[in-house]
Amino acid sequence: MTKPLIVQSDNTLLLEVDNPLYEEVRDVILPFAELEKSPEHIHTYRITPLSLWNAASAGLTTKEILERIERYSRYTVPAIVITTVKEQMDRYGLLTLIKRGDNLILQSDDVHIIRQIATHKQVQKFIERQTSDYEILVKSNSRGHIKQALIKIGFPVEDKAGYIDGDPCPFELRSVTSSGMQFEIRDYQKNAIHSFYGSGSEEGGSGVVVLPCGAGKTIVGIGIMHLYQTKTLICVTNTVALRQWIDELLDKTTLTSDMIAEYSGDIKDIKPVTIATYNILTYRRKKEDEFKHFGLFTQNNWGLIIYDEVHLLPAPVFRMTAEIQSKRRLGLTATLVREDGLETDVFSLIGPKKFDMPWKMLEECSWIARAICTEVRIELPQSLRYQYTVAGDRQKFRIASENEKKLLYVEQLLKNHPHDRVLIIGQYIDQLEKIQEHFSFPLITGSTPVKEREELYKQFKQGTITRLIVSKVANFSIDLPDANVAIQVSGTFGSRQEEAQRLGRILRPKPGDNTAYFYSLITAHTVEENFAHNRQLFLTEQGYTYIIMNESMFNEKFSS
Repeated sequence: MTKPLIVQSDNTLLLEVDNPLYEEVRDVILPFAELEKSPEHIHTYRITPLSLWNAASAGLTTKEILERIERYSRYTVPAIVITTVKEQMDRYGLLTLIKRGDNLILQSDDVHIIRQIATHKQVQKFIERQTSDYEILVKSNSRGHIKQALIKIGFPVEDKAGYIDGDPCPFELRSVTSSGMQFEIRDYQKNAIHSFYGSGSEEGGSGVVVLPCGAGKTIVGIGIMHLYQTKTLICVTNTVALRQWIDELLDKTTLTSDMIAEYSGDIKDIKPVTIATYNILTYRRKKEDEFKHFGLFTQNNWGLIIYDEVHLLPAPVFRMTAEIQSKRRLGLTATLVREDGLETDVFSLIGPKKFDMPWKMLEECSWIARAICTEVRIELPQSLRYQYTVAGDRQKFRIASENEKKLLYVEQLLKNHPHDRVLIIGQYIDQLEKIQEHFSFPLITGSTPVKEREELYKQFKQGTITRLIVSKVANFSIDLPDANVAIQVSGTFGSRQEEAQRLGRILRPKPGDNTAYFYSLITAHTVEENFAHNRQLFLTEQGYTYIIMNESMFNEKFSS
């Protein structure tokens, strides 16, 4: 059998999709390579320093990576690729931060590395002095800042400087939830919890757990809180997510309502477990003002800080996180892809990837729904073609996204899913309002009051309503377990993280037919189709088959 992998000297890996070994190879290279392109026949992955450092921090060895590449490579692996893998893997652990008494020490066995760092302009402002050939004394408040600076010049730091324990917050996990259901943490969730915990040593306590929406990231967070039994600050994307965390904590632990506080635009309480929104943490009256709520991070003796949806962490919170490196930090996310390119800041300030489980593996075990992903390419109406041709790039995208013909396809899909719970998701409010006007379904946008949102979500869960139109506010941390169809009418350019969130809305396991349907309506031969290729990357790297239909194929399959 012909091997499916071609390794190139620019550190790209070309993987042949039609080869019988495709899925096997995809699964063994994803832990150390990033998917860049996924057209029909050849997928392109790239080995990067960050992908290798994450692999190293997760326990993968240089030998294992090279064995995997060589086992499946069609041709001899270029020597430069072997060298790159060895050099970058060796860099993780080359520099270590430790605490000695009250001093913060950066150390290395390589005298030349220490000398290079001690004289580097980007690093010098965080250093007191070089104390020996192998050690540098770091300024006491610069633990996060020096890690940020060093990773930017190609030196990831293994942080073993330890953590403060924080005030105690004892509680137990329930075996039967307060709502009367049996509760047990799943095996993969236990693996994620213990990967982060690291037996309670300084090697644990900071990092990121990557799991799909619907796989129980909140349960992983609760399990980690239970191991540490310490005062905890949880940062979330919005008030709805905040209240869902409160509901889960009350349902599955012995924590009581007088031990859990909301810190948001509406309420600002502080208790042993405090849940705050990113919006309130980054609030300031004027751009030049201080962030008035940042004191929440430092004025309380937290032993653990949880960053929910860490791929959306606002840049100002990174700056604050650099100041609080002595606190344990857990990031939870469905994807480490950040549209702002700050993945290295996640690595250096929150911590390396501690656990990642392929979505398809969870699907095979029925922990998440089986997803069928379909892209429908719709022609632009003749009446809009001239307007599209003369428009600027951003306006072109909007014209294509709001293609009025999409309404007919939404209508047809709804007819084909008469008894399903359907989310219609879009980027542009005008477009969503037209869909609402046509169907009279409820609409949730950023301006919908929180109480109204919660009531609509409740009605959707109960089945009182089975169709819901949602803007991008539903991308994040919304628990709608019975939704099994999503129709995406428009999105944020080529955002892979958004694709992850939107697909995740329908992936919670379903009784009976455990299948979810994800439709993307795209205007053919436009910039929207170009951006869709990038969004498709996320689905491909998770192992999903992505069906593409034009109008005639759609009509043949779906029209009655």
